[in-house]
Amino acid sequence: MRTPRFALPAAALLVASLAACGTTEAPETDTAEATSAASDAGPVTVTDDRGEVTLDAPAERVVSLEWGLTENLLSLGVEPIGQADVAGYNTWATVEPLDPSVADVGFRGEPSLDAIAALEPDLVVTTTDLPENVIEQLAESYPVVALRGSDASDPLAHMRRTVEVLGAATGHDDEAAQLLADFDATLEEGAAALAEAGLEGASFTMADGWDDNGVVSIRMYTPGSYLGGIAAELGLENAWTGEGDPDYGLASTDVEGLTSLGDVHFLYAANDSEADPFAEGLAGNAIWQQLPFVTAGTVHRIPDGIWMFGGPASGEAFVDAAVAALTE
Repeated sequence: MRTPRFALPAAALLVASLAACGTTEAPETDTAEATSAASDAGPVTVTDDRGEVTLDAPAERVVSLEWGLTENLLSLGVEPIGQADVAGYNTWATVEPLDPSVADVGFRGEPSLDAIAALEPDLVVTTTDLPENVIEQLAESYPVVALRGSDASDPLAHMRRTVEVLGAATGHDDEAAQLLADFDATLEEGAAALAEAGLEGASFTMADGWDDNGVVSIRMYTPGSYLGGIAAELGLENAWTGEGDPDYGLASTDVEGLTSLGDVHFLYAANDSEADPFAEGLAGNAIWQQLPFVTAGTVHRIPDGIWMFGGPASGEAFVDAAVAALTE
């Protein structure tokens, strides 16, 4: 099983298939006080990417079917009662740790309806990557908030909207506002640090990949990706100008495709749960060894657990990682 493919949102999986051709801490709250306040609140209406969703009161028992949404919930101070693919979250999205008591409700693309029903949630959150017929089945029994996983036309604006919708649905509007303010402050601090180091406008790329029986497939994070959008706010120049998919801003290439890049900082994501596709998979590859950024030693692996399609928490961790890599 190639974990990177499995680990990614459904829209990102489509891009992968084409290839063959500074952490914010959750606010501390008193659980009993928060529960009482939520119970006393009236109906809440939010607008997701399928229309309006009305809850009788801010949700307290939330099941999440996507890791990025889970990260955002945790950052808001909301511990979900159920999570799709807990083991995967605990491998790939560890910036916001998940409590061991959270129940596993199956795969992200194929959740267990029985497992969800057993938890009696008052809200299920998912992305529109989940098949529409599954979303409709869930909506017959519970309020469902379904949001796009990302939007390559403006990934940071979409992330902000996601946080705000989740904050409103759970009665954590104030926490959402603070979370986004802290994120903005981190962007400003990161941009200032790079400018002070003379790196404003520095050329970079961001990638991940996987080794399939000795053949390394690579995905580039275009300016329309979440991390690409963050890098632009830091004042960095994305050297990969090819178009990505309309949701996650990912583009497919191979090691030969990297020859179009010059003297750049090459950042990439990997995970200790499997072989490093660049440091190990391309270790003996003559093309890789002669690339300008390889010979210059400007290849940087970002820390494990930063979810590339997450929210402010992963975004802030990426800012810290990028600044540290480029100024080392």
